[in-house]
Amino acid sequence: MRPEVLFPLFAPIRSLPGIGPRLEKLVEKLAGPKVVDLCWHLPSGLVDRRKRPKIADLRDGEIVTVEVVVGLHIAPRLKRLPYRVHVHDETGEMQIVFFNPRADWLTKTMPEGATRILSGKVEFYQGQPQMTHPDHIVSPEEIASLPLLEAIYPLTAGVTLKPLQKATKAAVERAPELPEWQDGPWLKARGWLPWLASLHAAHAPESIDDLDPNAAARARLAFDELLANQLALGLVRLRMRRLPGRVIKGDGHLRAKVTSALPFALTMAQTNALAEIDADMGSDHRMLRLLQGDVGSGKTVVALLAMLNAVEAGFQAAMMAPTEILARQHYASLAPLCEAAGVRLELLSGREKGKRRTDVLEGLASGAIDILVGTHAVFQNDVAFKALGLAVVDEQHRFGVHQRLQLQAKGGAGTDILVMTATPIPRTLTLTAYGDMDVSRLNEKPPGRKPVDTRALPLERLDDVVEAMRRALARSAQIYWVCPLVEESDEIDAAAAEERYKHLHEIFGDVVGLVHGRMKAAEKDAAMARFEAGETRILVATTVIEVGVNVPTATVMVIEHAERFGLAQLHQLRGRVGRGADKSSCLLLYQAPLGETAAARIKIMRETEDGFRIAEEDLRLRGAGELLGTRQSGLPTFRIADVAVHGELLAAAYDDARMILERDPELESSRGKALRVLLYLFERDEAIRYLRSG
Repeated sequence: MRPEVLFPLFAPIRSLPGIGPRLEKLVEKLAGPKVVDLCWHLPSGLVDRRKRPKIADLRDGEIVTVEVVVGLHIAPRLKRLPYRVHVHDETGEMQIVFFNPRADWLTKTMPEGATRILSGKVEFYQGQPQMTHPDHIVSPEEIASLPLLEAIYPLTAGVTLKPLQKATKAAVERAPELPEWQDGPWLKARGWLPWLASLHAAHAPESIDDLDPNAAARARLAFDELLANQLALGLVRLRMRRLPGRVIKGDGHLRAKVTSALPFALTMAQTNALAEIDADMGSDHRMLRLLQGDVGSGKTVVALLAMLNAVEAGFQAAMMAPTEILARQHYASLAPLCEAAGVRLELLSGREKGKRRTDVLEGLASGAIDILVGTHAVFQNDVAFKALGLAVVDEQHRFGVHQRLQLQAKGGAGTDILVMTATPIPRTLTLTAYGDMDVSRLNEKPPGRKPVDTRALPLERLDDVVEAMRRALARSAQIYWVCPLVEESDEIDAAAAEERYKHLHEIFGDVVGLVHGRMKAAEKDAAMARFEAGETRILVATTVIEVGVNVPTATVMVIEHAERFGLAQLHQLRGRVGRGADKSSCLLLYQAPLGETAAARIKIMRETEDGFRIAEEDLRLRGAGELLGTRQSGLPTFRIADVAVHGELLAAAYDDARMILERDPELESSRGKALRVLLYLFERDEAIRYLRSG
């Protein structure tokens, strides 16, 4: 149960002054449905009204506070014209402009001959200063009511600043004193205030510096949020450790058959990762391990050898892929190796129907199938294994944690989980997205993979590119042409791909194929199969080919409008070539002139093929929110913390959370009880259920 002290913060926002039914919906869209959401909606700007110049010293575009004497009111002849009030001081005069005001209100607020203090933005019109709709109009006696420093908040269509300021102020005032959950010496070393004082300070900036994410008040709140995140992940991890696992130790006879059938020796990184996986599988707790490997680092082979370990020990294994194309591809690449080892491998996707599907389900239930490769279809209720020992999940960020737990449930007690990702993730993000897992990294490429020659060209040189394609086709190369990301919409992206397909088809004829996200699965597979078989030599595609597509004979990658893609995506796409023995190249076509960030991305692509370096740069250039693409990020969204800025705080939160859970795994100490309040405050209630007594 949420502690009573937090009830005021979890009341609906409509309980705040000035938030009626219309505003409630808009503010909910902007910040969230609860009072606490407005506490986390921090100012993005600051108006300083302490400046009190004379009229003669006014500058265009400044926000100022001026003391003036009210002169003539000039009401408009026509309704659409402005109402003007002349004002002056001893140095000059200016006009105050109103559109559609109530004349009686104006004459009462600004009577002729009276002294008034006006605050607002000055604009020059025909060389003369004027102020349109001042933010504040007060008499000298009311000067105390004029906010000299005013926080500006991010807004959305239909929400104006005044009511939002009023509601946010009320929300912050409702925040209670809470027990201190941070370590005293750490707070002191950082020079941070208690939680409540920090919240008040963050909403009352005194200078532009206070808006900086690293300003003391904001950094303290960001650390609180990161600690709640790391503590929650730590509790999930602790629970996993406590749940009984199964000791899975194979004798290596199937592995030996596969390794002798491989055309290359394992890299040192692969050998090390396997040793870590074997140690986890051989222990009596459940494995939850992330296998991070750059494009082409040989993750699939490691996953297969791990699955064979389970099969040798009398268990079954399953491998989950996020798309049908990828599942079929994994199946195709694993089939010859499984055959060499005498292991039964099957595929299950949404397209297996009728007798074929029934046979697979029976084989799984009886234990006749050793390894299953599948898509989301594996989650369906009628899919039951006889003894699932290991589940491998590919591209985890496309599956939620819940699906991971669902998969575990299929194995009854103690299924080991190995998660693979080809998206190199910076260490800071690995902590936030995968903090509940142990991590193995594959940071070398298998022998024989050649570097990809990467070049950049402006789009106006399209004709030169077509000529170069002719030459490539003459030496029997195969070419990917990836079309621009127009927006996060399959429909518009598909239209762009169809357009380019028509253009290239007119030039090169039937050797051009097309694949995009709007096609039916069977059409996509057929288009991919024709390209793999070499029937089509140019494949025009949207980013559906980004992950895992493997055609070793393809040696040229053209990415159109490269400036629209993130670094991680460009790197993934480039990884589709350079998989065979021939020299490969990647051409980044961009629309000139390039913006600063896009230019930086293209420069990094030309400098390095190291996915981990690329990921760190991508984080620096784009921030965490966009790093894995909006659609499939699966990353926790932070309200205050920014992982790109607060990496050092995240590492500290990770260490702190680990230390807390080692000393006080049930959060029973006085700091532990305060930390429970922190978890509720940041809505990590799920984690509290994992406490034995919680």
